[in-house]
Amino acid sequence: MSAYVEIDHVDKIFALPDGGEYIALKNIELKIKKGEFVSLIGHSGCGKSTLLNIVAGLDRPTHGGAVLEGREIRKPGPDRMVVFQNYSLLPWKTVRENIALAVDTALSQLPQGERRGIIEENIKAVGLGRAADRYPHELSGGMKQRVAIARALAIRPKVLLLDEPFGALDALTRGNLQEQLMQICQANQVTALMVTHDVDEALLLSDRVVMLTNGPSAHIGQILDIPIERPRHRLEMVKHPSYYSLRNEIIYFLSQQKRAKKHQAPPVAISANSLEKINLQLGFIPLTDCAPLVVAQEKGFFKEFGLSEVTLSREASWKSIGQGVRSGRLDGAHMVAGMPLAMTIGAGGNGATAMITAMVLSRNGNAITLGRKAQEAGVRTAADFKTFLAGSTDHTLAVVHPASMQNLMLRYWLASGGIDPDRDLKIVVIPPPQMVANLKAGNIDGYCVGSPWHSWAIQEDIGYTVANDLDIWPGHPEKVLGLREDWVERHPQTHLALVKALLMACEYCDDPRNRWEIAQILAQPDYLGVEVEYLKPGFVTDYPQGFSATPPSPLAFHAFHNDRANAPGRAEGLWILTQMARWGMTPFPKNWVEILERVRRLDLYGEATRQLGWPDQEPGLSTFTLFDGIPFDPNHPLDYLQQLPLSQPVPIQEIVLDQPDSSLSLVA
Repeated sequence: MSAYVEIDHVDKIFALPDGGEYIALKNIELKIKKGEFVSLIGHSGCGKSTLLNIVAGLDRPTHGGAVLEGREIRKPGPDRMVVFQNYSLLPWKTVRENIALAVDTALSQLPQGERRGIIEENIKAVGLGRAADRYPHELSGGMKQRVAIARALAIRPKVLLLDEPFGALDALTRGNLQEQLMQICQANQVTALMVTHDVDEALLLSDRVVMLTNGPSAHIGQILDIPIERPRHRLEMVKHPSYYSLRNEIIYFLSQQKRAKKHQAPPVAISANSLEKINLQLGFIPLTDCAPLVVAQEKGFFKEFGLSEVTLSREASWKSIGQGVRSGRLDGAHMVAGMPLAMTIGAGGNGATAMITAMVLSRNGNAITLGRKAQEAGVRTAADFKTFLAGSTDHTLAVVHPASMQNLMLRYWLASGGIDPDRDLKIVVIPPPQMVANLKAGNIDGYCVGSPWHSWAIQEDIGYTVANDLDIWPGHPEKVLGLREDWVERHPQTHLALVKALLMACEYCDDPRNRWEIAQILAQPDYLGVEVEYLKPGFVTDYPQGFSATPPSPLAFHAFHNDRANAPGRAEGLWILTQMARWGMTPFPKNWVEILERVRRLDLYGEATRQLGWPDQEPGLSTFTLFDGIPFDPNHPLDYLQQLPLSQPVPIQEIVLDQPDSSLSLVA
């Protein structure tokens, strides 16, 4: 994304009277496109207005900086205009005179007649033509705020900065002004940054909502894209299929932050038991297979291994997970299996970040779900689905992330039936909790996702399972523990403690006697926030049969520990690389051995298991097959690619791995 406004690793530290320091903002990084409307939301004291003031030039960051069109912001200027909550009108001047003061000062180079035209144009834009000669004490609160907006827009700023501009207004006035502001911004392609406490206001006006954590050391906890088409209207917004799921994500984030205030850990903690760090922030997505992290937290495994301050951060999407780990906001995370590889080689265009995974957290757990139209058409196989698609390219399936097993296995299944995933239909990325709503609304024809979001469609009677993981590739790696390579190098003992705690949690998850208890924990608002009945299929009870020969048992469908489930096999990683190359996400790396050695750290997995007194078992590079019977020989990955349906020539390049955190380059 090309940045019009860039907030570059901003810290803001205030000196305290006792000689200490208060860190208000920590490592704020944000890029805003031209014409984009971005809202900042968070609890009082999280630094929203401080950040706005830094962009306005009214305050200076302690570290980092803000940039507008390539120039660092060092002081206030007419290219940025602030609309405050308290209007800030001069009481001895009329509406017209208040606006004229700004225009005559900022645009003094223009002829007087042109300036008058600008003043009248903006008075008309906010509907104050009849009140142009009134003084502020003769205006209502809403009218005063319209004057402030008109004054700000009249000087033609590059960026409009709004600090809770409607917070003091009644609901009706606020709604009308929101509509007016939205229309003006759209008509003039205004770039805007707004501070608000109002979730509905943020959803209505914004292209993205940036959510800040609690202070001290407040940082961006989550960024939520608002993919609702424009123009928008307040009364129509609530009918959009994504509206309530988006709203719930913001509310949930704010609720989490409110609870976090009660037991907020110090920003840095060093233990006395040889661990380099004991306070960790670990990201997860609300899926059944986040169970190892939740169990390690709730059953005390983290504390057992000296990690006394672990916070689990529920994230909105896998994109947010990747950004959080890349930026250092998260120490580590529950990741889709291909993410550490994709991040290390720079697939996806986000730059390269050297990653490692020393353990697999779960295996299986996904299903391909299709909607009622496909069910009524009798679709049972990929070949059936090809017939269903015939004659139309207006079909859409959803996955959760390009490097996810959901995407790679869905594509594999489609291609086995002669369907080209990139030509015969569209595959889009949707966060897991939004899948059901989009299927119900008819926005997609189906999806591949983890539990409970696939079985939910069955229970809601809006879809069915045409194939699950055990039909396609039983025992494939699904989620892994992902951490930055440089983080592990700085915290080797902490990392081993983390792996050991999660290995213990995985063992606990694969004891069938514990599954019902775990389901009840996962159902809690802090984690998945769903009815426990939705979590049972495939986790506590047999998975709904669909068109499988037999219903998969819970221990087979959700595998966490048994049969060497936690070993990060390199052959599996290589299969992932072949599929990413097959679908054009990356060239196939000539130096795939080096990459797998770098990312899939069986040595660290082995060290952790040995310290636990467990067998140090590592899978070899043996041949295996998926459901179609085509053998994958990890010693000859290119031969395998050539055997696959719809095979195309795949570019082969060496991906140069330099030092940790350095940019990775491609060498032909």
